[in-house]
Amino acid sequence: MSTTETTPDQSPEHAGTGPAISGARIEFDNVVKRYPGQDAPAVDSLSLTIPAGEIVMFIGPSGGGKTTSLKMINRLIEPTSGTIRIDGEDVRTKSVDELRRRVGYVIQGGSLFPHMTVARNIAIVPKLLGWDRARINERVDELLDLVGLDPAQYRDRYPRELSGGQQQRVGVARGLAADPPVILMDEPFGAVDPITRQRLQDELLSIQRELRKTIVMVTHDIDEAVKLGDRLLVLEPGGRLAQYDTPENILAAPANEFVDDFVGSGSALKQLTLSRVSEIELTQRTTARVGERTADALARAKAAGDAAVVVLDNRNRPVGWWFLRQLRSETIGAGDREKLVTVDERATLNDALDVMLTSSHGGAIVTGERDQYLGIVDFDSVTDHMRAVEQQAAAETEAAAAAAADAGAAADTEAPA
Repeated sequence: MSTTETTPDQSPEHAGTGPAISGARIEFDNVVKRYPGQDAPAVDSLSLTIPAGEIVMFIGPSGGGKTTSLKMINRLIEPTSGTIRIDGEDVRTKSVDELRRRVGYVIQGGSLFPHMTVARNIAIVPKLLGWDRARINERVDELLDLVGLDPAQYRDRYPRELSGGQQQRVGVARGLAADPPVILMDEPFGAVDPITRQRLQDELLSIQRELRKTIVMVTHDIDEAVKLGDRLLVLEPGGRLAQYDTPENILAAPANEFVDDFVGSGSALKQLTLSRVSEIELTQRTTARVGERTADALARAKAAGDAAVVVLDNRNRPVGWWFLRQLRSETIGAGDREKLVTVDERATLNDALDVMLTSSHGGAIVTGERDQYLGIVDFDSVTDHMRAVEQQAAAETEAAAAAAADAGAAADTEAPA
């Protein structure tokens, strides 16, 4: 595949509906980066267009120029030649400070200032922009809520008092603080455990569903790229564009042997990462509200034949999933929402299966916008979906083979004796 500008025709399934796009279009035009003393460029003639409001994942091996390409967008690294534009404007026409206030930046671990509270960390860029205190305080609380942290509980904490996943959420909130159209993320979830990583990925999908920013993320994890990306940019060693397309197209039709080897497109498990929880019919279980009389919830659960109750807070967010034998108090108590593992409706079936395997309920709680409860995904519904996908693929393969055979027979009939 050439390195000329590429914009895939296929629009991502989840980018066409929902809230208005607040992101900006990014264009790379023949961008080259050469470091002094090195013969080969780190990035070589990179041209592509990142549509506004999409998540684009930069993937490739070490030395492929992923992070260099990302950092040239906000001029943490200056290009040797070529042009990068945000909404048609050359990034070099603005001062570095002005540019970086318009471009959010999130790195591994959140990179929080340890001597500042959570609120002060998030408020850094708004303060530089001259926002008044009331507006900053309102924005801090809004963003903490958006990333799933209770403002009253976390606003005045210091980074050392947070878990790794909580620090990363604050880092995302800080990147969003001044409402920039573009967010750059450099392997932001690489230093956390797998369950926390899955939750942070789900949180990002939830945030993006609401805000529709332009997000450019570097990752070394192909599963993460397929899960999060509307499009994937695969870079070869030397920063050359190998393929730029939707995850579906890259897995189905790798551009060359390098892409095929890198993404592992032959793996059925990789294909399953394209299936989302939103494609599965969810089941509904008995729910109860925090503060409700336990006797009432037990009566509903027993009538429905359910062995457990999903507990929701006053904003319809799941905070617990209790077996009936665990409900002993007079009223339904609030569980720890941070410890309850759920999956977002945009999560992959692989993620859902991972959560189900660690659950004693044989299923996983599914959430949507602002972590609101949608229902339960269970093993039966996932295996039924997988079986249907396999049957459809087999039918399509059989139909294609039959069409090829018919075409061959027709050609033989028309051939001159």
